Amino acid sequence: MSQVSVQPELDPKAHSSANDNELKRGLSSRHLQMIAIGGAIGTGLFVASGGTISQAGPGGALVAYALVGLMVFLLMQSLGEMSAKIPVAGSFQTYATRFVSPSFGFAIGWNYWFNWAITVAAELVAAGIIMDFWFPGVPGWVWAGSFLVLLTGINALSARAFGESEFWLSSIKVVAVLLFLVAGVLMIFGILGENSPGMNNWQNREDVFHGGWVSIISVFMIAGFSFQGTELVGVAAGEAKNPRREVPRAIRSVFWRIMIFYIGAIFVIGCLIPFTDPSLLASGEADIAASPFTLVFERAGIAFAAALMNAVILTAILSAGNSGLYASTRMLYAMAHDGKAPKIFGRTNSRGVPMAALLATAAVGLFGFLSAIVGQGAAYSWLLNVSGLCGFIVWAGIAVSHYRFRKGFLAQGNKVSDLPYRASFFPIGPILAFAVLILVIAGQNYEAVLAGRGVEVLSSYIGIPIFLGLWVIHRIVTKSKPVKLLEMDLTGPDDTEEPAV
Repeated sequence: MSQVSVQPELDPKAHSSANDNELKRGLSSRHLQMIAIGGAIGTGLFVASGGTISQAGPGGALVAYALVGLMVFLLMQSLGEMSAKIPVAGSFQTYATRFVSPSFGFAIGWNYWFNWAITVAAELVAAGIIMDFWFPGVPGWVWAGSFLVLLTGINALSARAFGESEFWLSSIKVVAVLLFLVAGVLMIFGILGENSPGMNNWQNREDVFHGGWVSIISVFMIAGFSFQGTELVGVAAGEAKNPRREVPRAIRSVFWRIMIFYIGAIFVIGCLIPFTDPSLLASGEADIAASPFTLVFERAGIAFAAALMNAVILTAILSAGNSGLYASTRMLYAMAHDGKAPKIFGRTNSRGVPMAALLATAAVGLFGFLSAIVGQGAAYSWLLNVSGLCGFIVWAGIAVSHYRFRKGFLAQGNKVSDLPYRASFFPIGPILAFAVLILVIAGQNYEAVLAGRGVEVLSSYIGIPIFLGLWVIHRIVTKSKPVKLLEMDLTGPDDTEEPAV
């Protein structure tokens, strides 16, 4: 296990000290399941989904989300195979270090920490925008600060406290989506609401696939951002009670939750709201009244639809901030144990919480207070642009790590049947996922590239040179080399249970 000392401890006091700096496996099966389910449900579904239908038509949006969903399914299979075998909090950073190279792992780890730390700050700004719906006279920085304290407090209690809070926050999102799907189907069949359009919006091919393949590719990029967070189950595996059994269970649910929640929601919205409806163009947290979920609930006769969706979207934002704080804290902790971050971040308290790593990550959340200086919308957009491609780069790293992991596993004389969980489509799965991710990364803002808008191009692609810079500089300084197949460390932690037979 990369998070603990691998040297034998001769001094009992030293051994006790080492144990004091270990994480504790406090996440149960239901926690892990809901973390996996909740990871993909956020403002991308509740708000931005309308804009994708407006841009590509209902059919184009459906195709784009289905293709991204397939890619994420393949990627989660790759992550599941590695996480079930080696369930550690370092997850992608540890796998990249062991199976590719220490420098690649260094870049992946800091890239992921930076991504989620900045996302926490961005979500705090978004929370301030949401609260303005109910309390327009209260400055956004008040809410940003209050929610930062709340989320930091939850994460400071224990891994179990995080898991419990995320379970309930995710449950609210899941219930909202299920209610939406039920109400939508009843409206399509004319049982609920008035003047049901039925399937009329799907009859004209030019409207169904508005803009053709160009629009589908554009929506493909947006859909990718919506699914970011599904990889959280890999980080949570490091503190799961029985990861070799529960991680595969959580991974298997990824495909079906994507199909039901995203594909189902896009289909319902496409049936009930014409793609030409100007309300679908709204894509920001301030446009709650124009969210396709709000529009459908209102047409179903729910008078307080805007307030209801405002509460649900606030829940989604707090869930994202909560998960981001947890994931980035554990990544910083793992890097400290691997010698890639200051040792102080590898220390834990009596509850198994890496407080130094938590407080350092929470400090980045203070960027949320930029909302009081440059305006809420500007701060939110700036923070999102800074994090940019980080999530996609990490996903590409997962695909590369898995390909190398399986090759090394077999090269060392092991059999595929020995794995606690097996990715069904290897090697096509990681190769296809990697190829799609390269396409997504390259095409993030191709319109700005073609138009020659330099500043916009820089803000969209700044994550690439940062990642490559970290990788190259670490390799130059440490002179690290790629890990050979026969030298890969395939050992897992010794505090996990074997999968039930």
